[in-house]
Parts: sequence; structure tokens; C-alpha cells
Amino acid sequence: MERTDALGTESIRSLLLRFSVPAIVGMLVTALYNVVDRIFVGNWVGSDGIAAVSVCFPVMLIMMAFGMLIAFGGNALMAIRLGQQRRHEAELVLGNAFTLYLLQSASFTAFGLLFLTELLEFFGASSTVLPLAEEYLEIILLGTLVHEISFGMNNFIRGDSNPRAAMTTMLVGAGLNILLDPLFIYVFGWGLRGAALATVLSQSVSAAWVMAYFLGGRSELKLRMKNLRLRMDLVWKIAVAGSPPWAMALAASAIHALLNKRLLLYGGDLAITVMGIIFSIFALVRMPIAGLSQGAQPIIGYNYGALKFQRVRQALKLAVVAATVFVVVCFVVVELQPARIIRLFNPNDQELVAMGSQALRIFLVMLPLVGFQMVSASYFQAVGKPRLAMLLTLSRQVLLLVPLVMILPRYFGVNGIWLAAPIADLLAALVTGYFLMRELRQLRFAPVGGKA
Repeated sequence: MERTDALGTESIRSLLLRFSVPAIVGMLVTALYNVVDRIFVGNWVGSDGIAAVSVCFPVMLIMMAFGMLIAFGGNALMAIRLGQQRRHEAELVLGNAFTLYLLQSASFTAFGLLFLTELLEFFGASSTVLPLAEEYLEIILLGTLVHEISFGMNNFIRGDSNPRAAMTTMLVGAGLNILLDPLFIYVFGWGLRGAALATVLSQSVSAAWVMAYFLGGRSELKLRMKNLRLRMDLVWKIAVAGSPPWAMALAASAIHALLNKRLLLYGGDLAITVMGIIFSIFALVRMPIAGLSQGAQPIIGYNYGALKFQRVRQALKLAVVAATVFVVVCFVVVELQPARIIRLFNPNDQELVAMGSQALRIFLVMLPLVGFQMVSASYFQAVGKPRLAMLLTLSRQVLLLVPLVMILPRYFGVNGIWLAAPIADLLAALVTGYFLMRELRQLRFAPVGGKA
């Protein structure tokens, strides 16, 4: 229990560094491998290959959504239980989460393979892109289980107060994927099938690493057979606590489908390719912020459960400042070198470079606000306020972005789609700021030993 007790006693700054830096590094490497994956596809398969991966992405987001539902919900619940000194219940959360991953993976794989073509057509695949998308997604679906274990259960390693081991899991998988991509795509000439196979094999190694951690002697919390039997009350609590990131990922999938259809209508497959590149670049920004939020989550959750509200405020403030500094640096790079960034994915397609450079600068113009919005929404999840967290996470992706994507292209063409994102970012940050100020005011006046 020494590692978890430190969450309530050690310096917040040192805790945030210890928990967040490994998560940030792991997330950054994961995002980087996604970018490298599309660079390989763009250079050796072509722009249509990037479009095919982009069309598959909404399906992959749905897979990730259910992984996040269990991982983030279970991890938040586990952190609070540890803060309350209820270790047995924390292990029960871990066991139930693993069983949920087994059931969810089997269901998702069967459904995805059965309706493969229909799903891709629904998510915007044109007749040109559909065959490429089918050969890629089929292999990805077969690897659903190893993805959920490597991604989802890895969050519980971080909740077990071992962020370095969690980082190692991500480094092993992402590093192996980067090595296998050129071998399978270019050397063996397997194209998109090679890219998908590299991803699944890399995730399999990461999944084996995660299982070895919880079944071996390194973890404080153990994966025990007696805890695998589902308890419906606990499943419900996990689902409620994890609903904000789940809803956010599902919303992102729906937005991708909507975007693909609107992009196909106003800009063709080329516009879908551009959006695929933009989302890869945005992932390089968003994933480290997600890592920072995940690193802060057990600190905030533990101290909130222990009624140490001053430490909760301090952890939140440090996380917001760090995220904002990071996104401002990324914003400067994007605005100064958009064409050079796009050329990395396909230097020979001048139409792609021209459209992509303009789109990238417009789409990310409100990037400096993204760090604050993401960390703040994650805070409400960490302290057990999932409804408000869901509202804030969905404000940008659904409540604001959807109507903008539907309206603006009618007046500005494809540029209206690029403009929708920064407008939504600005409005979502304002809404989040209002609720966060109200929350911090309540914490400030909460009595010692009382509830916020």
C-alpha cells in the first residue's frame, strides 16, 4: 500500500511528474506511430491508402470507446477505493474489468466482421477506397482482444501506481509497430494488409506484457480468479464513471462518419485524405494531453476520496498549466510549417499539399485552448461527476461541432468544414471554464473533512 498512500502525502509536483511523464511519453509514442503508419501508407500505397485508413478510423474509435469505458471508469473507481483504504474492492474492480474486456472483444469482432462492408459504406467509403479499407479493417477486427488488453488493462497498471510499467507497455507496442510497418508494407509488399498486421502483432506483444504484470509479482493489485465473476452493481458503477470518455469516443466516431460524408460531398477522396492527415497530427497533440490527464487522474481521485481538497486544486492547476504550455508550442509549429508537415505524408501529390496546408492551419487555429478543455473535463471524471464530465466532453464534438459541420459548408464549401473545429473549440472552452470556476469555488469553501 506504500505506493498508493504516497498519493495523499508526497508533493503534488513530484507526483504529477512521476505519474504523467511516463503516460505522456507512452501516449506520444503511440500517436507518433499512428503518424508514421500513415506516412508509410501515404508514401508507399498512396493518398487513397490514407483515405482508406481514415474511413476505417470511425470503426476503430468505436472499439476504443468501449475500451475507454471500462479502463477509465474502472481506473477512476479503483483510485477512489484505494483512497478510501478499500483494497479488496479495488481488486474486484480490476477482475470485473478484465471479464468485461473478454466479452466486449468477442462481441465487437463478430459484429464487425459480419457487417464489414456495410460499416465502411456507412462511414463514407467510396467505391475507389472500399476494397482497400476492407483488407485493412478485417485484420484490425481480428485483433480486437489484444487491442483491448494492451490499451485498456494498461490503464490499470497506472492505477496500480506503476506509471513506468504502463509507459513500457506502450513503448514496446509502438516501437515494434514502427519497425514492422516498413517491413510489411514496403519490403514484403503487403500494402494495407501489412500495416494492419503490424498493428495487431505489436498489440499482441503489449497484451502479453500487461498480463505478465498482473499475473506476476510486480503488481500490488492482483488479477485473481475469484474476482472475474461479474457483479452487476460494480459493472454499473464502472459504466457510469467511464461514460464521459466512452461518449466522447463514440461521438468522435459519429463525427468522423459525418465528416467523411461531408468531405466526400464537398471535396472528394482528396478531402478525406487531408482530414486523415489532420487527425494524425492532432493526435500528436491530443494524446500527450490525454496522458497528462490520466497521470493526474489517480492523484486527483485519491485526494478527493481522502477529502484533501487543497491537493486536488493544486494537481488540477499544475496539469492545466502544463497542458497549455504544450499546446501553445505545438500551435506555433503547425502555423509556421504546415506545407512541410503535409509533404511528409505524400511529397508528390501537389493537390494534397495545397489543400492540406490550408486546412491544417485553419483546423488547429484554436489549439491553445484544447489543453485546458481536455484536462478540465477529465477532472470532473476523476472526482466522480460523470454527467458534467460527459457534457463538457460532448460539448465540442457533438453539441457544437455537428451543427457547424452541417451549416458552414453550405456557405464556404470544404473550407466550412475546416472552420467548424476552431469555432467549436472556442465555445467549448468557454463553457468548460464556467463550470470549472464554479467547482473550484465549492472546493475552496468546503470544510476540512467535509464533502465538496
